[in-house]
Amino acid sequence: MKIYHIKKRPHSNSNFPLTENQWQEANWVRIDSFLPESSAHRPETRVALLYDDHGIYGRFQVHDRFVRCLHTEFRSPVYQDACVEFFVQPAGAHSYFNFEFNACGTLLAGLVLNPERDETGELKSFLSLQQSDLTGIKIRSSLQGPIKEEITDPVNWELEFFVSFDMLAHYISDMKRPSGGMHWRCNFYKCAENNSHPHWASWAPVPELNFHLPEYFGELIFEG
Repeated sequence: MKIYHIKKRPHSNSNFPLTENQWQEANWVRIDSFLPESSAHRPETRVALLYDDHGIYGRFQVHDRFVRCLHTEFRSPVYQDACVEFFVQPAGAHSYFNFEFNACGTLLAGLVLNPERDETGELKSFLSLQQSDLTGIKIRSSLQGPIKEEITDPVNWELEFFVSFDMLAHYISDMKRPSGGMHWRCNFYKCAENNSHPHWASWAPVPELNFHLPEYFGELIFEG
């Protein structure tokens, strides 16, 4: 099983975005387990997390091509665009959160209560995050959208986010705040469906073209 050790920031002052020096202290991992349905374009993607008393910080860095970003509205299907994703399951929870960001910073997110699919292919039970929840989420992207004409040349882009523990606890009332040694579960993804070179990749490998497989999540260990 994949294991990610998330380091705690020494100073908890909720600044966002974090500095380059702060990110140098984080553990960086690669999202490089590509599904066989992917095209020959397999972008180099890495991600890192940090946490403090307020929440989790994340940063994706992508060396990409064939980038499109059509979706600009909250809760739109950003996975069709150039997209990075963070799925996380707090300790003791049966449900998990999906945070999906296109390269221009548009967010699709919610709490997945039942990841099984119905006859239409939709998740059987899913609670979408609401507009009010965005007070507990911050996003910074290096690209501006929409990008309607595909960028076929090599392009580097990055996305940084913050998710507050207060926002997560609103949906999981008995959630324990992370402390040193606590184990959660998570996975990271990179995908793009609606472009000339579609691809699907994960950090912790999945056996089929389906990111909603929490049994294949890796371990997320909070350091003290």
